[in-house]
Amino acid sequence: MSNLIQLSIGGMTCASCANRIERKLNRLDGVTATVNYATEKANVVFAPGVSVRALVEEVEKAGYSATLPEEAEKAQESDPLRNRLITAVVLAVPVIAMAMVPALQFTYWQWLSLTLAAPVVAYAGWPFHKAAWTNLRHGAATMDTLVSLGTLAAFGWSVWALFLGTAGTPGMVHPFSLAIERIDGAGNIYLETAAGVTAFLLAGRYFEARAKRRAGDALRGLMELGAKDVAVLRDGVETRLPAEMLKAGDLFVVRPGEKIATDGVVHEGASAVDASMLTGESMPVEVGAGDAVTGATVNAGGRLVVRATRVGADTTLAQMARMVEEAQTGKARVQRLADRISGVFVPIVIALAVGTLGFWLPVAGATAAFTAAVAVLIIACPCALGLATPTALLVGTGRGAQLGILIKGPEALESTRRVDTVVLDKTGTVTEGRMTLTEVTVAPGFEEETVRRLAAAVEHASEHPIAKALTRGHANLPPVADFAATPGEGVRGRVEGREVAVGRAGDGIAVTIDGEHAALMRVSDVLKPSSATAVKELRALGLRPVLLTGDHEGVARRVADQVGIDEVIAGVLPAGKVDAVKRLQAEGRVVAMVGDGVNDAAALAQADLGLAMGTGTDAAIQAADLTLVRGDLRVAASAIRLSRRTLRIIKGNLFWAFAYNVAALPLAALGLLSPMIAGAAMALSSAFVVGNSLRLRGFKG
Repeated sequence: MSNLIQLSIGGMTCASCANRIERKLNRLDGVTATVNYATEKANVVFAPGVSVRALVEEVEKAGYSATLPEEAEKAQESDPLRNRLITAVVLAVPVIAMAMVPALQFTYWQWLSLTLAAPVVAYAGWPFHKAAWTNLRHGAATMDTLVSLGTLAAFGWSVWALFLGTAGTPGMVHPFSLAIERIDGAGNIYLETAAGVTAFLLAGRYFEARAKRRAGDALRGLMELGAKDVAVLRDGVETRLPAEMLKAGDLFVVRPGEKIATDGVVHEGASAVDASMLTGESMPVEVGAGDAVTGATVNAGGRLVVRATRVGADTTLAQMARMVEEAQTGKARVQRLADRISGVFVPIVIALAVGTLGFWLPVAGATAAFTAAVAVLIIACPCALGLATPTALLVGTGRGAQLGILIKGPEALESTRRVDTVVLDKTGTVTEGRMTLTEVTVAPGFEEETVRRLAAAVEHASEHPIAKALTRGHANLPPVADFAATPGEGVRGRVEGREVAVGRAGDGIAVTIDGEHAALMRVSDVLKPSSATAVKELRALGLRPVLLTGDHEGVARRVADQVGIDEVIAGVLPAGKVDAVKRLQAEGRVVAMVGDGVNDAAALAQADLGLAMGTGTDAAIQAADLTLVRGDLRVAASAIRLSRRTLRIIKGNLFWAFAYNVAALPLAALGLLSPMIAGAAMALSSAFVVGNSLRLRGFKG
């Protein structure tokens, strides 16, 4: 029998790393592995003869780390990446300041710069150097290769210039000449480049890691929705046990207001069960002996005795968690644009540096040749490139937060550009998600206000979910005598000397007073006031709206007609929602999904772009790419507009950052790049990127 284990993988910097580890593991006999770069997890199925140690060693041979998830969580508590970032920022700021502000260049400033920059390059920049070495072993080149080469070249040349050149002379300052002229480089240091690039890129890496870590929170959030303990019935005696100790066949008691501990069948009792969290159906479900119930739903009525049928990994909740994980794993792995460009750019830079060295060596001597070759590597180091994505994300996400939009990371932005279909969950997204009294038809001889007050008084003593719809808005209700509730039928009692009964009648609620029919009331889940406007705005963005719900076809159609949606998919369970999204994707559509419930979590993860209502459940929020804090559907349109704008800014930044490198490389190769020109060009390039990103502050929504 095969074993299944999940390993936490460390050291991955792009999707190609995940593919590399996957291939390495799958070469082992009896092993089938899938590696998810987004969640940094490897799911491994292995034969009994294969040890976990062998799996870990195979990952380590590829240049990465592998640990069990619980060990990885302990390691995350110290968060070494955060410590490296703090070190880099604290030490790099004075190095950059001294290099850029001549007034700060005191007699021995260059030696203080070396002292501060050394730990930034060696300790803080270690993840880049390690990744570059791993990529080199596999014949690959990424952004990490470029960063490692550039920072080590800048630092190495600075050390040479300080100890063997003239840069260590007391009172040395960077020259102010902007003339393009050949220099020998022995009097110039580039420590601010080495320290600054490391700090900027670590900041981007840190925020990316935080976003990826949240991907796993959706799974933990789902599992935490279940009941923590349960009253198990053994030999007629109730015993409180942790929910995980339940076994199939056990009888357990569920009181009003409690969560049902696991999937089962009602053995005794009748009640209304609020399953909206899992199914999205707005009306509570009436259950009695022989009816199936689902774990994590809420008993909203009478006492139930349930026989457990599925426990642990077999429950509906556990299956939903697996669906979320599978959907996240199956998402298109968006490789960073910078990495893709680096794969071509790095070999060109290295070839150019070697060519420069070979050309100048016989012409101008060793010092001038090495100066020009190292200048090529230094100018290729992506300072502005390091700022391109983090600054736009920082400004974009900051502006988004002001507008009630939380963006998780650059992968989410990439999807917004291509989305052409938006799937809207009904309950809690398009509608309010709560039952509201919408219609009262009073029989002749009765006054509406009196009927509503008497019905509310009787329902006030009830625990049924519909009771809230009838009592909302009523205060100082008269007391009820002789109250009685009959599960599945309704409630009755004596109010102000009159016999009042309230119960289900077809698709409404009948009120009887003193044995006479007094009124028929209807309750429904009403539309949010902004939903129709939101659908128009989404259409204006070129999106095709689809209404998706676990509710009945008739209810769904009425809601769709009110907001202007033509396409409706109704009566679907959580697995059906995932299938519906997959079906649309199979048709060639790029799908955005807006939802708020636990039942939407897997579909949100499956969609190319997931948007969760901030008023919804944690599981939905954690599975989504964007969160709409206010729960207003109009914000979905604003979120897509902001995301598209932020993505355009990022791509513009990347273009200009690389354009700067490409324009400056010929000067460096010709040996004409003075430190002042290099510094000024890098500063201007970085300033442009920051200024371009700041334009997002003016986004209006």
